[in-house]
Amino acid sequence: MSFKFFEKLTQNFIELLNDKDDYNVIIEIENMKSFTAHSSILKYRSNYFRLELENITPNENNIKIINKPNISHEIFDIILKYIYGGIVNLENLETRFIFDLMMLADEFGFEELTEKLETLLIETKSSWLKVNFSLVYRSILSGNDFKDLKKFCHDIIANSPPLVFDAKDFTSLQESALVPLLERDDLQLEEIKIWEYLIEWGIAQNSNLPEELEKWTNENFLTLKSTLKQCLPLIRYFHIPSTYVWNKVKPYKKLLDKQLWDDLKQHLLAPSQPTRSIIILPPRSVVLTSAIITREHAAEISSWIDRSLKSYETSYKFELILRGSINGFAPQTFWKICHGYSKTVVVVKVKGTDEILGGYNPLTWDSSKSNDSWESTSYSFIFSLKNGNIQNSILSKVKNYGQVIKNVGKDNQKKYGPHFGDDFYMYSSSSDFTLDNECCVSGCNGYEKPIRTSTDKFSIDEYEVFTVIKP
Repeated sequence: MSFKFFEKLTQNFIELLNDKDDYNVIIEIENMKSFTAHSSILKYRSNYFRLELENITPNENNIKIINKPNISHEIFDIILKYIYGGIVNLENLETRFIFDLMMLADEFGFEELTEKLETLLIETKSSWLKVNFSLVYRSILSGNDFKDLKKFCHDIIANSPPLVFDAKDFTSLQESALVPLLERDDLQLEEIKIWEYLIEWGIAQNSNLPEELEKWTNENFLTLKSTLKQCLPLIRYFHIPSTYVWNKVKPYKKLLDKQLWDDLKQHLLAPSQPTRSIIILPPRSVVLTSAIITREHAAEISSWIDRSLKSYETSYKFELILRGSINGFAPQTFWKICHGYSKTVVVVKVKGTDEILGGYNPLTWDSSKSNDSWESTSYSFIFSLKNGNIQNSILSKVKNYGQVIKNVGKDNQKKYGPHFGDDFYMYSSSSDFTLDNECCVSGCNGYEKPIRTSTDKFSIDEYEVFTVIKP
């Protein structure tokens, strides 16, 4: 049988910390403030301080002085009390203070304390971590572990890649941080965008590369290939659309192994034929791939589809069917590609404004009609999304079931695209939605209210059509 009296032991050691008679170490921190301590306690509690003390020569009073000018007085007071008494009191402390305390605990090698604070932040301060994401992510990259916090951050990045990939200091990201992101199957980015970001990052690591690609030598390509050797195998090459392979990947084909490039060309020409490349990574499980809307927009649209009163995390996969900048802006392209699809979301970016307009059609688009045909449903809606200077989203539900969705007849498909009542439709007399100011949002006909304050017709910068799939 054994008895453990840790409470009294802790009390005695805290008293020793406050005893100014027998100390032999002085730690000087910010603004020349100082703490006294005992070398024997510091060495046995921390390898960090053991190494520090071994390299310091005592002064004439046999006292060793440790200089730590960048450490907060308040934080170091807590650290010392933890060293001596094993007690950390976090009452009434701000989250940033707790985060800085965790970082210092990690620097000093206090794994037990670091892990406790890491868990506390994730479980109770997740909103602060998200708001201060850049600070958190950049800070923990230099840490020895932070396994759970790194996973927390990587989960956020996977869902909101612009937090890192569109950041001004993206190219300063360490390779050790970039690789885990590229490995993720759920990274919510188009594969071609990942490729472009990777090339940008690699070039930034080699300032001596020529600015113009036409001037690159074989040696230049070898330099970049060496820089990216850990990252290149993580790109899902066989899931990049053919147009992008030719325009974006081909200029850098010397980065790829010859067999991979040959297989990629074969895949584009004869996708059913077997390839010789041993490892072909599966496509990423992207919930949303869009040049117009964000995951927050998708979440809001999801809630409208489910007729929920509030927005929530995206509950549907938004699978891209058509994008104007890829497939073309001719009206007949819409009918050719979207024929037969149901449960679709159309979004357009209005040229010259921040406006994002759109509509949801639960029915099937049908291009086989000889004449225009109205379809009825109570589940369709049109909308305007919060974006830039647009402060609030607008949802307009069905009012007149008889004039909700129009399947345009063959003769009109050269000029008319998707048609949500007479309330929101895409039209171009020159067969290019980007050229004419002829797309329209009108008053209330089939739907409850206008989704645009202006009744002026407009042209677009981009438009996309998604089919929404419930996982």
